Formats: sequence, C-alpha cells, structure tokens
Amino acid sequence: MSRALAVFHGRFGRATVYQLNRPFNIHAHREGHLIFHVGGMSACIDVSDGHYDLTETSVVAVNPWEPHNFLPTDLDGGAIFFVLYVNAEWFAPDASGSDRLRFGRTQFKRTPALDKHIRRTAALVCGAPSLSSLDSELRRLIDICYDESWQQAEIARDPRAGGVTDFRVRKCIKMMSESPGAEIELDTIARESGLSRPHFYRLFRVQTGVTPNLYLNTLIMEQALEALVASEVPIADIGFDLGFSSQSGFTRFFAANVGMAPTDYRRAAKVLRA
Repeated sequence: MSRALAVFHGRFGRATVYQLNRPFNIHAHREGHLIFHVGGMSACIDVSDGHYDLTETSVVAVNPWEPHNFLPTDLDGGAIFFVLYVNAEWFAPDASGSDRLRFGRTQFKRTPALDKHIRRTAALVCGAPSLSSLDSELRRLIDICYDESWQQAEIARDPRAGGVTDFRVRKCIKMMSESPGAEIELDTIARESGLSRPHFYRLFRVQTGVTPNLYLNTLIMEQALEALVASEVPIADIGFDLGFSSQSGFTRFFAANVGMAPTDYRRAAKVLRA
C-alpha cells in the first residue's frame, strides 16, 4: 500500500513526499503538477498522449487539467517521490490573455543545482521546522522549475486559447461545481443543458480537454482533500457528504486518485493557512 511520508498544504498549493508502489487511475488536477523522483526504483507517467520516465535526472511537469496516471515499477517496497501541486490561480490567464505559469515542456533535465534544491526542499517538507519559511522555499522551487521548463523547451505548447467558450459547457461546469458528489448524474446535467449524451461528452472534452467524469472526479477530490486537512469530520461522514454510500467506497475512490487511504493522508498533513 502506498503511503504519505509528509503532506504540506500552504499558500502556494500543496507538497507531498510519497512512497508509491501502486498505479493510479487516470486523473487530472485543477492545479499544476511537478513530480520529482528522489529515491528507489524509477517509474513512468503518462501525460496526455506522452509517456515519460520518472528518474533522478529529470522533472515531469503537468499543466492544469492534463490527464495523467502514475505507473510504478517497484510494486513491493515502492519508490520515493516528491510532488508539488501549484494553485490554479498561478496558472490563470493574465490581462494579455497568455498563460502566466504554463510549463514549457512536460519533461526537462535536472541540473546539479536544481537537483540539490529539490532534495533540500523535500527534506524540509518531511521535517517542516517552520511552515512559513517552507512555503517560501517551495515557491522558489516552483519558479526555478518554471524557468527551466522554458529554457529547455524546443517549441512553445499551443494551449487551448480562451478556455471554455460554449455556454452549454459552462452551464454544465457550474452545475457540477455547485455541489460535486458521487451521486451526480451526468446524463441529467447533459439534458438540463440541452445536449444529447453523445454531444455533451464530445463537446465537453473538446472545450476542456478532459471527459465529464474525469472533471467531476477532480472536483470531488478537491472537496475531499479540503475536508481532510481543514476539519476533524470523520472520514465516513466526509464520504457520505460527497455522495458515497459507504466509507469503503470513498476510501477506494480516494486511493485510486491519490494513491493511499484518506486516513494516511490526514495523518501526514500539516497546514499553513494564509
């Protein structure tokens, strides 16, 4: 079973040090995503249509809403990975319409200086002597990785310009966001937006880059993570509030998307509030 060695929620987003030995479901995040291998056997990750090695000589960067899944090679002891999730507002379009913090490429090399910074920051996440100073250290690491991703970029990506433009998809997203839960019927949302099921699924993916199911799962995971670290509500109640009929069903969903049980995640979490 994979486990969290350390979890830190701060102003920048969240940082985790995981011992991972199980694959994830294909999933996405509203946040940007930086993945560093720091110990044990290498692994792989699929990001959109690409397949990338996770080794101690490279960094993998995932932009917001890019579908991806983790593919470990050590299914026994598990390898150690340091993972950053960068808040969505860092990636919001600026006034000129360009992406402020979209990574230049999915995989780039770790220079000796960057490798040293990664290992030092991962150790700080595990020790967390000062949460406020750790938040600043993580912000600096994110900035360095952003710069490296563009310095090593061969060509600029061509992100979807303008975001979601179809009013029917925007209405679907609004309905899904108002009360995300496992009990939501996507077919009902499609009908209420005036779309047939096939048209809804096709148009939603064109507009957002992900399927409606994956988008909804992301919203549910955000609610689950917030409830786990910001409250002492029993895990069974969190799952019930999110539409799961049993704690075991919620635990299976959480583990498939995060790699570990919600009890393990909550136990490891430290939080710095603004």
